[in-house]
Amino acid sequence: MITRRDFTKSLASAVVLSTVKPELVWPLDVPQVSARAADLYRSSFVLDCNSLASIGYQLTGSEPDERLKALRESGVTVLKSTLGGATGTFDDALADIAAADKLIEKRSDLFLKVSTHGDLDRAKQQHKTGVIYSFETASMLEDKVERIELFRNKGVRIMQLSYNRRSPFGVGCLEGDAGGLTERGREAVAKMNEVGVALDLSHANTQTISEGITTSKKPPIVSHSGCRSVHMHPRNIADREMKALADKGGVMGIYMLPYLTPSPKQPTLDDYLQHMQHALKVCGEDHVGVGSDVPLQVAEKDLEGMRRVVEQRKASGISAPGEDRPTYIPDMNTPRKMEILTDALLKRGYKSRVVQKVLGENFKRVFREIWIA
Repeated sequence: MITRRDFTKSLASAVVLSTVKPELVWPLDVPQVSARAADLYRSSFVLDCNSLASIGYQLTGSEPDERLKALRESGVTVLKSTLGGATGTFDDALADIAAADKLIEKRSDLFLKVSTHGDLDRAKQQHKTGVIYSFETASMLEDKVERIELFRNKGVRIMQLSYNRRSPFGVGCLEGDAGGLTERGREAVAKMNEVGVALDLSHANTQTISEGITTSKKPPIVSHSGCRSVHMHPRNIADREMKALADKGGVMGIYMLPYLTPSPKQPTLDDYLQHMQHALKVCGEDHVGVGSDVPLQVAEKDLEGMRRVVEQRKASGISAPGEDRPTYIPDMNTPRKMEILTDALLKRGYKSRVVQKVLGENFKRVFREIWIA
């Protein structure tokens, strides 16, 4: 039996494998990068806007030294960690926050809790990994808008209105594209704007995304998604909403999930770049980043335990179409996946400044506009 805490930890690094064939798991080698890419990556501010969910549990559970080593080798300056899981209660969220706080306090030599925009630069200067606390669901809020400020005071700086399904605030992407922000949802957006919490429209349906962008007085973000024009999937976003997000000053992070391609095709680096390049074309170079939403690195020993996660997701009604392949990109299956992206973008003719914006400068800029001291 998988406990709620085990489920939360499993979701954080889930490889969805209910029907995956073994030959799909390890088909490609990770490419070497050029010296130019390595130098640029080393000097860049790198922010993964969806990585290592429930970080306090992940890095204090089994094999923490191995995971810590992978994180230190990744070159990531700052990551956004989802706390409270996909369906967590108020108490689940408090416990997850406490676990993250405990980790950061215990390993203050390695981690820095990001509470202000200045902490992003401090993480780079102090050679630490900055951790942004976030929620991917509204379940821990229930229908209580006042809890936004309560959790903000505990360090949560990014919140979503829904996770795939309908919430008291808006409609998730698996409920169809009709129905958007509720009146309570508008109150939630106003409260996020007021207290300095970033509105994340990931996992919302088209109407909720559109109305969230229009309603928010500050730039919203979509921390992790893909492009519907490249592959039609409910978790991906249409060009119109992508353009509206950019026009409002927001940033869209491209994820590394199977939703980049139709089943049963396992996404590759080239598939990822199709989404990234389309987003850059539609949104512009100032409004695109990365929210990988995959483990730092997938090893064969990880697969069996992760197979059970998809059944839990299906049972709870939050599983999206296409969860029949591993949640990773084989030729980016390394802690330094963002360095591989650096090399790939340079090889496709993007200027160094554009690559650095995608790697993290764009998200850094938008958080300066959203957060308050």
